[in-house]
Amino acid sequence: MSKPTVFVSRVPPGSALEKLRTECEVRLWEQDSPTPREVLLAELAQCDGIFAMLTERLDAEALEAAPRLRVISNMAVGYDNIDIPAATARGIPVGHTPGVLTETTADLAFALMLAAARRLPEGERYVRGGQWKTWSPTVLLGQDIYGATLGIIGFGRIGQAVARRAQGFNIKQFYYGGGNIQVARELNVHPCKLDDLLRDSDFVSLHVPLSEKTHHLIGARELALMKPTSILINTARGGVVDPKALYEALANGQIGAAALDVTEPEPISPDDPLLTLDNCLIVPHIGSATVATRARMADMAADNLLAGLRGERLPHCVNPAVYEGHGGSLT
Repeated sequence: MSKPTVFVSRVPPGSALEKLRTECEVRLWEQDSPTPREVLLAELAQCDGIFAMLTERLDAEALEAAPRLRVISNMAVGYDNIDIPAATARGIPVGHTPGVLTETTADLAFALMLAAARRLPEGERYVRGGQWKTWSPTVLLGQDIYGATLGIIGFGRIGQAVARRAQGFNIKQFYYGGGNIQVARELNVHPCKLDDLLRDSDFVSLHVPLSEKTHHLIGARELALMKPTSILINTARGGVVDPKALYEALANGQIGAAALDVTEPEPISPDDPLLTLDNCLIVPHIGSATVATRARMADMAADNLLAGLRGERLPHCVNPAVYEGHGGSLT
């Protein structure tokens, strides 16, 4: 019996490829860049499963080009790159990798908060530029984190993990959008309306998925509500923030600073005006970028893919509706 054919859209870390090759014929895009659209469509035409990254857009057109496709496995928690209704309509289960990157991403969110508050990137450039001539009482004054107020937008796993870290800094915390009420009480994080959160917070950290509802959730109106000293942190998705409005708010001193792990578009263009601002710290979507976390994500994605090809229920399925009426499997 021939093995199913799978397409892997980037070389994954760890042992995921070896795991796939035990049961599948693996076709691999080996370059460290997103699979070109024409290549992706050609590969989808002949594969039974795809191991995708968040850079691959699996929309209705792509799915229509994939008559044999039985399973999609996304090596990411988010899945805004996939047309979930279209996949569900075709009976294709979609896998993702929740939970495993919670703590790692929360670490980065807090690192960005600290770095922006204490102006670490500016300080590093100051030293490398030969400007450090003496100690000064007024150079590179930043914002205190200890005793400040933090607003968390999106109180899911990662938002809760950020809240746990903030406890050690005696931070007063509020949240908006979803989350476990009991966990919020245990962590002393208070529910709040969005506008009130924006007005009262010294730091605003974003942890919502990208959807039609959350696209440009933070725009000109929302930024205008924030304190002139407040700092915005985004480790969610770039599209949650309107980049033009953010530039205006930062350039005009409407808010104090921003620290971004994600941008719209992504990657950000080298000539984007946000990159001209000293009060905007941008890193290249490294929220889950540790050796252990990325390897575990790849393993989870491989497990999802193999389960789908066997006709078994995916361990981590985005669209469980595909199993309705099938007894939990698609065999």
